[in-house]
Amino acid sequence: MEPSKEGSSRLLIKLTKDQKIISRVACVGPPTQMPAVWAITSIVRKEKIDCQSSLLGCSLIPACEDHHQEKEWGSFLEFLQKYERAAVSKLGLHEVYILPCSKDSKRGFATVLYKEKVPNLSPSQKCDALAEIVAFETSSPPKIIAGEAAMSNSDLIDRISPEQRYPEVNGGYSCDLKPKEQSRSSDRNFVVAHPSYLKTLGQAHSCWIFGAIAELVDNSRDAKATKLEVAISMIYSKISGKDIPMLSVIDDGRGMSHTDIYRMISFGHGQSEADDPDHIGRYGIGFKTGAMRLGKDALVLTQTANSRSIAFLSQSLNEGKDNLEIPIVSYRRIGQYMEVDTSVHNEDSAKYNLKTIKRFSPFDKYLIGEKTGIFKENGTGTQIYIWNLDEWGSAYSLQWEAGMAGGSSFHHGGIFIRSKRIRSRPGQMSHTVPLDYSLKSYLEVIFLDPRMKIYVQGALVKSRPLAKSLNKTVVENGKVLGKSIQLTLGRSQLEWEQANCGIFLYWHGRLIEAYKRVGSIIHNGDCGRGIIGVIDVTPLMDDSNGQVWVHNNKQGFQDCEAYAELENWLGKKVDEYLDKYVDKIQVKKGNTQYKPDHEWVQCDKCRKWRMLSSDFDSKTLPLEWFCFMKPFNGRCEIPEEEVGSGLITISTKRNGYSIKEPSESRNSLPEKATSQSEEICDGKLSEPDEDDVRLSKRQRTRATRSCYDEKSNETEEDDDELLAFMRVRSRLPRSCKKS
Repeated sequence: MEPSKEGSSRLLIKLTKDQKIISRVACVGPPTQMPAVWAITSIVRKEKIDCQSSLLGCSLIPACEDHHQEKEWGSFLEFLQKYERAAVSKLGLHEVYILPCSKDSKRGFATVLYKEKVPNLSPSQKCDALAEIVAFETSSPPKIIAGEAAMSNSDLIDRISPEQRYPEVNGGYSCDLKPKEQSRSSDRNFVVAHPSYLKTLGQAHSCWIFGAIAELVDNSRDAKATKLEVAISMIYSKISGKDIPMLSVIDDGRGMSHTDIYRMISFGHGQSEADDPDHIGRYGIGFKTGAMRLGKDALVLTQTANSRSIAFLSQSLNEGKDNLEIPIVSYRRIGQYMEVDTSVHNEDSAKYNLKTIKRFSPFDKYLIGEKTGIFKENGTGTQIYIWNLDEWGSAYSLQWEAGMAGGSSFHHGGIFIRSKRIRSRPGQMSHTVPLDYSLKSYLEVIFLDPRMKIYVQGALVKSRPLAKSLNKTVVENGKVLGKSIQLTLGRSQLEWEQANCGIFLYWHGRLIEAYKRVGSIIHNGDCGRGIIGVIDVTPLMDDSNGQVWVHNNKQGFQDCEAYAELENWLGKKVDEYLDKYVDKIQVKKGNTQYKPDHEWVQCDKCRKWRMLSSDFDSKTLPLEWFCFMKPFNGRCEIPEEEVGSGLITISTKRNGYSIKEPSESRNSLPEKATSQSEEICDGKLSEPDEDDVRLSKRQRTRATRSCYDEKSNETEEDDDELLAFMRVRSRLPRSCKKS
């Protein structure tokens, strides 16, 4: 077949085989609604094409982009001519056969024969969706914003409308692509995403907006970032004509390739790293649910060692459309420069998508260039910018303070939830839970083993590994449903001051539930005031069959057998701890100092935690501390120490001497009286509760005498310790001195 005359319409397409581009070609006299990418699915003999004379036809002429495509196109036609074959491509409504022109093969022309199915369309529906249908039906990966390549002939480009050149970008379609033969088993249905789905995704974090920020923090940790910056700043918007707040989340992770960022903006995908204990992402929706909860529009700028990509997820762009449009522009490194990656889209499509991004966002080419300059320091990373933030009345749901440069920690900025509302928990008696409304406080404990440096409004977040900051630490090992778990229990001075208590449950090292009340503290938080538990439930909540018992917003656990059994086990362990280690007499406020069993400090280079002595004041250390500095005086290569059980003893042992167990004849006091006598010997007796049994004068005297008798039997070498003991006695109550 000869190519059509000059007045005929033409369509630029890309011909591919096995996900590799053969060449860019121009289709002369194409049928309507033809997609921009033709993927060859098979090669057949010419004689196997049924009713060739009755098929419709058009022509292909080369429109190669480079010398390599010219060579591939020639080899392709030569193969078809030599072996009398036809290339087959199934394009949704069309089944296309490509044959070489016998007399024009030297000129590089090809003949196209095609069958056409009649779709069932409603009058108001458009059928520009074929490019997306092709992306699903062919073996090549789908491209949301693929578009066609541009010919060098500018006259040809002018004849093609934007709707023809960018069938995927223009959206606004919802086709019922069902052929007349409904009984054929090969017919498949595909999903069309309406823009309103973006609002639905944002509702995943409707109860707590910090859960949306946590999704973005999780992605940075999964990308192996060492530094993360979260900030809100003002930026001028040409759309609204004024300065608006913009939330930025910037990390120095490994970045994302075009394939990675496509998976990120896709609506759910399989997770290849599901078995990685350090990997948090599972559902493939975290970025979309988090970004759409925080604001209406989000731009992602990411860079790897060899590529750079920009993606735009926007409710403003898709307002009034029937289908979702997500522009992506990708570049690849050529020497020292980044050029449009023509393997995933062409320059014409990239220009259109970039123009769309600049039109519907505060970003122009200068601002984009400024942001890409951030990558110069580390080379790789990801930047997320979100604007049109969620509103709270006439203001915004998030409240932020810039802080003072060079000021003390008191003047550092922060990001807060404007409502300052405390989340409801059983037995809640405190109105001071900063974790619920302060982003800094939340990020301090978000990771079980914090390694990444996190900055909020330019101020470094002081990570607080809970398991390493407890007093009277107890490590409980057990099994729930045959799976081993480990619980760390202890008393926290900070949580005692804020009247909080409960268990912190982590999954894959990430905080899922905080201050969970179990056992006797469910309905009375005062009885466990200051008691904190830390547990990683990854083995229990990751089922061996691939089921994960964690909500997709990562803010709670599903109601399942594993969670119910875990609650029972935790309740027993907490009650045992309360019965064994918590004083029965109410302690005076001035005497309650739950200093951690050990002080810990994190090296700013290797990010390892170093154990210091319990009497060392970590507040005296500089803001930037390294392993070679005092008091550790070591090297970064030294392994990190494990958290162990704390010393649960009376304070006389910390004064330099020990007390032997008295004989049975002298240990006739009840258990409660014994514990109180120990407090008497330590000089820390306080006023008892009305409900507590008061010790008689004789009981206190006998308890003190037992301590003294034991010390009187020591040898002369222990005179110094005896003097220390007498100094303690000088501080005892009057009734004890008489003994």
